[in-house]
Amino acid sequence: MKKKTGRYVTISIVVVILAGCGLWFFRDLSAAKTPMYMTVPVTRRDIQETVPATGVLMASKLVDVGAQVSGQIESLKVSLGDQVKKGQLLAVIDPSVAENDLKNAAAQLKSVAAQKLAKEALLKEYELGYKRQQEMRQSDASARADLESAKANLDSTKADIEALDAQITQAKISISTAQTNLSYTRIVAPMDGEVVAVEKEEGQTLVSKQEAPVLLILADVDTMTVKAEISEADVMRVKPGMPVYFTVLGAPDRRYSGTLRSVDPAPESVTNSDISAKTISASATYYNGQFNVANPDRKLRIFMTAQVSIVLGQAKQSLSIPLSVLGQDEGRDRYQVQVLANGKPESRVIKTGLKDNVYVQVLDGLSEGDRVVVGDSKTAAAATASENQTRFRGPLGGHV
Repeated sequence: MKKKTGRYVTISIVVVILAGCGLWFFRDLSAAKTPMYMTVPVTRRDIQETVPATGVLMASKLVDVGAQVSGQIESLKVSLGDQVKKGQLLAVIDPSVAENDLKNAAAQLKSVAAQKLAKEALLKEYELGYKRQQEMRQSDASARADLESAKANLDSTKADIEALDAQITQAKISISTAQTNLSYTRIVAPMDGEVVAVEKEEGQTLVSKQEAPVLLILADVDTMTVKAEISEADVMRVKPGMPVYFTVLGAPDRRYSGTLRSVDPAPESVTNSDISAKTISASATYYNGQFNVANPDRKLRIFMTAQVSIVLGQAKQSLSIPLSVLGQDEGRDRYQVQVLANGKPESRVIKTGLKDNVYVQVLDGLSEGDRVVVGDSKTAAAATASENQTRFRGPLGGHV
């Protein structure tokens, strides 16, 4: 009897163990069939949407300093990189020709003035003669022809004096012109700035008959102008007054900020030959957006390349999710996403707002703390298996 009881106990223990093992096996199999979901939380962060553009730095004011008279450059008073003030002497052109012109004009004025004095003396003589002839004519003491001759001499002399007055005016103008040309031999700075180019050298002869030859170039580099090329795909979204910032290759960690001043209505070069279907299809079209930035330390230089960002909008501490989790586009900035609810994915349509390169603003459809599904363990395992199969399969399908 004791043997039977012991056998029953042993059988019962075995049954319990087998039942436990079966329960564990089926539970583990069920768990293996249920995927584990990878999610990201809906969090708050600052979102800034921008339009990228490539720009070139230019001086806010650039002036070509030229010579308005011909002659040899006698001396240059400045060098490349010098800081100059408005009115400062920059160069001297040989003044001998201009000085001779001034002397000639002054001599001409003196000659005409002397001629006028002689005519004025003659005029007095003719006035007295004419008066005498009038008195004699009244008493029939002279012929009428003598009176008429005296009158003609008087009128002729008055006309000569008027002509000499005109010549005096012309001589004075010639003197003023000669003085101006003489002043042009001393070239002075038209503004405060920096010498950014020297085009001519001392001893070089200038000929300024048709246009003024450029001696040097002055620039105001305390304020720089950025010309940013905005693509035609983005230009309709930008407008003057938007915030902008940029970096340069030499200082990628320093950000310079400004405000978009203008957007050109046409590309930089517009000709009849440019406006053709062939040209449009063969090349992209860009429009210059311009803005100024202060350059107090003068580290920014002309023709530097700027990586520009035009800020379309920004939101502080707004709900956001990664761009990568957006599903089907429903139109009007609405997208489908998968949200984990009670351990299962649930499809929702959300409304989005601003977006940067990584995140997108959520305006409606999600709450802070919701977990958006990125993927699951089955998808990840399948992707890994596919990658491994591709990696270890040869070009003709054989294993390597």
